Amino acid sequence: MTTRRGFALGAALAALLVAGAALASEPHPVSSASEAVVYSVTLNDALFPISAGYLKDALAKANEGGAALFILKLDTPGGLVSTVEEMVRDITSSKAPVVVFVNGSKAASGGFFLTIAADVAVMAPGTRIGAAHPVLLPILPTGGGAAVDPTLMTKEENDLAAYARSLASNRGRNEKLAEEVVRKSSSFTEREALKLHLIDYVCRDENEILSLLDGKSIRRFDGTTQTLRLSRVRIVPLDMSTRERLLGVLADPTLAIFLLFGGIVGLYIEFTHPGMIAPGVIGAICLILFALAAQILPMNWIGVALVVAGIVMFLLELKVPSYGTLTVGGVACLVLGALMLFKNEPGMPEVAVARWTIVSIAGSAALIMAILTTLVVRVSRLKVTTGSAGLVGERGTALTDVGSEGRVFVHGEYWNARAARPIQKGANVRVTRVRDLVLDVEESS
Repeated sequence: MTTRRGFALGAALAALLVAGAALASEPHPVSSASEAVVYSVTLNDALFPISAGYLKDALAKANEGGAALFILKLDTPGGLVSTVEEMVRDITSSKAPVVVFVNGSKAASGGFFLTIAADVAVMAPGTRIGAAHPVLLPILPTGGGAAVDPTLMTKEENDLAAYARSLASNRGRNEKLAEEVVRKSSSFTEREALKLHLIDYVCRDENEILSLLDGKSIRRFDGTTQTLRLSRVRIVPLDMSTRERLLGVLADPTLAIFLLFGGIVGLYIEFTHPGMIAPGVIGAICLILFALAAQILPMNWIGVALVVAGIVMFLLELKVPSYGTLTVGGVACLVLGALMLFKNEPGMPEVAVARWTIVSIAGSAALIMAILTTLVVRVSRLKVTTGSAGLVGERGTALTDVGSEGRVFVHGEYWNARAARPIQKGANVRVTRVRDLVLDVEESS
């Protein structure tokens, strides 16, 4: 019995050894460390809805792929509060730990909220963070600027201050200092932010981040703890799609006003010169692209209406000469509309058409219309030299006696003529009127 038991035990051990050897010889499955993937994205512009969509899609891919880490490389002047809040929600609800790495020049305004919301906040040498006080800009700049409702400003400030405290508290960061960044627009260098516990590390690049975090335990936003295994990882950059890059290009205020201008002018040319096709196609494409830009940028539709009115006045000047009145009105509408074309929301950098663009468009339009108006006025003062009207004032010779009827030679042609006072044959005559191909003439010296 003992021998049988020993034999059975030996056989079982041998089977386990063989199974273990077989598993060890197979390439899969391997340890989670060897399969670890780190996804990386880059945001280096103002934070608009396109930025939020890009981050959401990238985080979804990272979560579906079971990423060990997600790195957001950030360099931004800020963005729309609604966009920043959406991005923060995506970061705090991500299954994959999120590192925000300020590696460009700054994470200002809305970028500050993204940084303190991350599981791990990192800054590169030479960068800065902060200046998150809400900004409420008047629609029209006047003198020193129009007054902003203090109650509205206080509400926005208190709301964002509470938001900053909440994020800092959940991430174990300096709540008091996070509130000061909002209330006092405080800004800090990477070393100051590290010393004051606004961020976790200062690193040069992604590899240094992975080296520092390997084996570290981090606290997630829901309170759980997760240990990072990053000794053997593969970094996978997630670039913007062609559509996202196109929308990113369209999120340019200067380009938007050119698209609007080109679209209206193109359609006007097509309607006034049917069959040219190209101007109509180009105009339609420009207006469609402007509509896309309007979905990205915070448009002020009163400003859009003023710009359109200005362009229409320029075009009307070509059809209904007003000796400069429509041109002056068009310039005024164009400048005012361009200045108030975009709304500026709390916490976002100013979105506006570049001043040089406004000046160049308005100045060029005014110059062109001034030249055209001058030409129209000059032409209107010129004597008509064709048709019946061109004969008035012309001089000729009476071929016969002219009274109630007669014949004259005027402008190289023979004409029937009549005169209020009799004119003798061979006398010089001057045309005073043309009626039914009969010339009214009078004797001239």
